[in-house]
Amino acid sequence: MVAYADTSFLYSLYGHDANSAQARTMGNALKAPLAFTPLQRHELRNAFRLALFRQVMTLERCQAVLDEVEADTKTGVLLETPVSWAEVYAEAEALSAAHTKTLGTRGFDVLHVAAAVALGIKNFLTFDNRQKALAVKAGLKVKP
Repeated sequence: MVAYADTSFLYSLYGHDANSAQARTMGNALKAPLAFTPLQRHELRNAFRLALFRQVMTLERCQAVLDEVEADTKTGVLLETPVSWAEVYAEAEALSAAHTKTLGTRGFDVLHVAAAVALGIKNFLTFDNRQKALAVKAGLKVKP
C-alpha cells in the first residue's frame, strides 16, 4: 500500500467536486494500491448517498460511482485492508486527547488518522485542513 486516503480524497477521486482534478492526477500517479478499510468503505458509500439526498448527484450517477468503487476493490486499485479496531480506537483516543482541543478534529477524522497509524502507513491523502494538521502531528506525510 502506498497511502491511506481519507473520505474527502476518495470522494473527490470518484465523485465530482472542486478537488476532483487534483485527486485524479494524484490517483493516476500512484504506484501501489490505496488502503481501503471498512471505515473508509462505509463513510465513502454514505457520502455518495448523502450527495443523492442533497440532490447534487443523480441516482444513476450515485449507483455508477458505488459500482466503480466496488470494481476497484476487485481489481486491487483499492486494497481491502483489515484493521485491528482495538488498536485504532486506542490510537484515536490518544490522538484525540492530545490534539482535538487545539485542532478541532471530528471523530471520523481522528479515526482515519488512527487507522493509518495503526496500519503503519506513512502517507496520508486528504483535502481536510484539520485532518491534515492532525495527520502531521501523528507523524504522517500528508498530501496534497
